[in-house]
Amino acid sequence: MQYLLSVVHDAPDLATPGEMAAIDVFNDRLVAEGHWVFAGGLGMPDTATVVDNRGGEVLVTDGPFVESKEFLAGFWIVEAADLDVALALAAAGSRACNRKVEVRPFR
Repeated sequence: MQYLLSVVHDAPDLATPGEMAAIDVFNDRLVAEGHWVFAGGLGMPDTATVVDNRGGEVLVTDGPFVESKEFLAGFWIVEAADLDVALALAAAGSRACNRKVEVRPFR
């Protein structure tokens, strides 16, 4: 089963060099243990553009969809045998990036 591990951040700064090094080590572990599917970091919320085409006319808005203190800073898609394994990976990822990590099944 695949899981989305979302990195939740609440400050205007990026990862420190030490955090980046720890993330690289964690990523290498995911690959070595066969959990790696995909991962990526995201731009800051003020770089977002929202596109809404629900009403027949496209509405494009600069800035984040939601005004919030916390935002999605990055993510991992991992392969894990079950939720317990995914939660253990999330705990290790949280320690590596020094941020909260939310876990959801990825379908």
